[in-house]
Amino acid sequence: MLANCPELGTLAKHVRTLAHMVTDLHGDPLPEWIESARTATDLPRLSRFAQHIERDLDAVDAGLTLPWNSGVVEGHVNRSKMLKRQMFGRAGLELLRKRVLLA
Repeated sequence: MLANCPELGTLAKHVRTLAHMVTDLHGDPLPEWIESARTATDLPRLSRFAQHIERDLDAVDAGLTLPWNSGVVEGHVNRSKMLKRQMFGRAGLELLRKRVLLA
């Protein structure tokens, strides 16, 4: 399949490299990856994706290099939204407050 479609091989290489950076939190090769992806003229969507990453490069680099994350906070926000959806139309703010505090 890769022999019939060289673009697929190029795309697979870029995706594997990015996946390695994301899973192992290695942000150092990110600028080289972006440049390589932007110059892939046969893959315009990959090039646009790299441009979008470049727009927010500081945040992406921080996410790939710093050990902190907002997973715990996102979990609490998700739980609060779930409680709010469950109670929609049933009670007021006071009951929602009690459920959030007691959950």
